[in-house]
Amino acid sequence: MKITFLGTGTSQGVPVIACECDVCQSLESKDKRLRSSVLIEIDNIIFLIDAGPDFRQQMLRAEVKKIDAILLSHEHKDHIGGLDDLRAFNHKYKKPVDIYAENRVAEAIRTKEFSYVFAKKKYPGIPKMNLCEIINKKFIIKDIEIIPIRGVHLKLPVFGFRIKNFAYITDMNYISKKEKEKLKNLDVLVINAVRKKYHISHFNLEQALEIINEVKPRKAYLTHISHAMGLHKIVSKELPENVFIAYDNLEIYVH
Repeated sequence: MKITFLGTGTSQGVPVIACECDVCQSLESKDKRLRSSVLIEIDNIIFLIDAGPDFRQQMLRAEVKKIDAILLSHEHKDHIGGLDDLRAFNHKYKKPVDIYAENRVAEAIRTKEFSYVFAKKKYPGIPKMNLCEIINKKFIIKDIEIIPIRGVHLKLPVFGFRIKNFAYITDMNYISKKEKEKLKNLDVLVINAVRKKYHISHFNLEQALEIINEVKPRKAYLTHISHAMGLHKIVSKELPENVFIAYDNLEIYVH
């Protein structure tokens, strides 16, 4: 299984518009972060977790030629804002793209964020999506078992996902003891760590490291990182030897 980090930044990305901090002014490529998303390839099956406003740029940069499905963690714009650009894949393959999301997220897409896609009278050229509703129970995409992991984003329930010995957690600040059991015996855990200081709706660095220490993956990668975390090269030196800061375009392999 190949994992490509398409984006590792927060809702504002890095650099932040008009910001003059050291991170936003850095010339180091690892300090430049598009909105968080990962591409997962298993044999010839390709799917994404989340499709934010940078989706088009990410698809072009990673030279993605097809998508079998997209898993959505929740309905915030930085995680679904790029779905209109599915039109390119619709045109090429002459079919809708399967979108896996829980009911509340699917309803937000249908009735608010992309209501024009599901209107009775459809405008020509709109994207075509097949919304597949999921619950907190394992499901299958093309023979691949996917296990949702329930967490909380301030007060909003969100999903992470486990695929084989890989798990991806973003936009959470709480995971119950029961749900943490799904994170045991991992080769790789990806978890959000927005900054060093406390944050109201995201794990900070200390909290992410506590969960990593608790569930004990072989390796862990931090994502959904803001400019307030600090420079990549400096923060990387402060981490345990099995914990790494993810960065855009990073590719890892999980058996």
